[in-house]
Amino acid sequence: MRTVTVLGATGSVGGSTLDLVARQPEAFEVMALTAHRDVAGLAKAARAVRARRAVVADDSCLADLRAALSGSGIEAAAGPDAVCEAAAMGADWTMAAIVGTAGLKPVLAALEGGGTIALANKEALVSAGAVMTGAAARHGATLLPVDSEHNAIFQCLEPDNSDRIARIVLTASGGPFRERSLDEMRAITPQQAVAHPNWSMGAKISVDSATMMNKGLELIEAFHLFPVHAEQLDVIVHRQSVIHSLVEYVDGSMLAQLGAPDMRIPISHALAWPRRMATPCERLDLAAIGRLDFEAPDMVRFPCLRLAREALAAGGARPAILNAANEVAVAAFLAGRAAFLEIAAIVADTLDRYDPAAPATLDQVLAIDADARRIAGERVKDCVI
Repeated sequence: MRTVTVLGATGSVGGSTLDLVARQPEAFEVMALTAHRDVAGLAKAARAVRARRAVVADDSCLADLRAALSGSGIEAAAGPDAVCEAAAMGADWTMAAIVGTAGLKPVLAALEGGGTIALANKEALVSAGAVMTGAAARHGATLLPVDSEHNAIFQCLEPDNSDRIARIVLTASGGPFRERSLDEMRAITPQQAVAHPNWSMGAKISVDSATMMNKGLELIEAFHLFPVHAEQLDVIVHRQSVIHSLVEYVDGSMLAQLGAPDMRIPISHALAWPRRMATPCERLDLAAIGRLDFEAPDMVRFPCLRLAREALAAGGARPAILNAANEVAVAAFLAGRAAFLEIAAIVADTLDRYDPAAPATLDQVLAIDADARRIAGERVKDCVI
């Protein structure tokens, strides 16, 4: 039986993970579940999988959590430190699915425990890639990618030929505006931006898909996850979201991973690795799909992808600044305080105005993140809607 902890248990990735765990209760024992402040969702999930401990990050929710777990025998705890303690309980396998920089310290705590960490938190590698991979190496931890693109790459890697990779190609759906002109995109609303054509996702990541920033962030993640240089990473638009990524080798062979757009597929791969487990997802019908289309990304209409490439090439603190500024810009757009095209402008302005030394510790990463958010927030005030 494998022990499991899920950080961010009430989000979409956490929910999909627990759906798979609940289907094979004889294979998994749940040590801990965490959530930000969704007490009802956390208590329900903890009872369903008989977790040992449930932790809510918001201290003010502890009394409600204890009441919701009354009589269950499940330990309740609260606060950011308690989340890190849950991450450090020594589970064999930890799903790191806390959204945003709030997930960085728990991810590091899990890595320092030396187990297997299934990574769904983008910020861990985008903002603190060197810190996280260094911790994994020091403590003998295994990082498994859960994003569909990175998991696809992982499945296509040949361990004996890792030095024979010519190129890694991440596929992008192109989002809902791939055929819109720049003039048309000026009037895009939040409601339009969150309506992803293929995937069911949260508002922030849906906007990132619409700007193609998500693919830029994934390039940075791929750089830290796989044995390639930045110039060996590429992006291609593939509107059907059937091929999730590809690996090209020096002999000209290109391996691709295909699957339905269901996050339970990459999650199950990471959960059962190095074996595989059955999932309830829809199976591909290639005859019904009929065709697969590809096109190069348009860097003019989607400048966020270009900004991310430049941040990756520059290294140092640039990816952390990019990520922080983008989070502020997307939040402003969703709140109606910035236009869609202002997202890239806010990120570019923040990168122009702030260029600190490369961070060596997580505390330095978090300080850079805070400064970048402040600078981006000042730029948001200049936006005219």
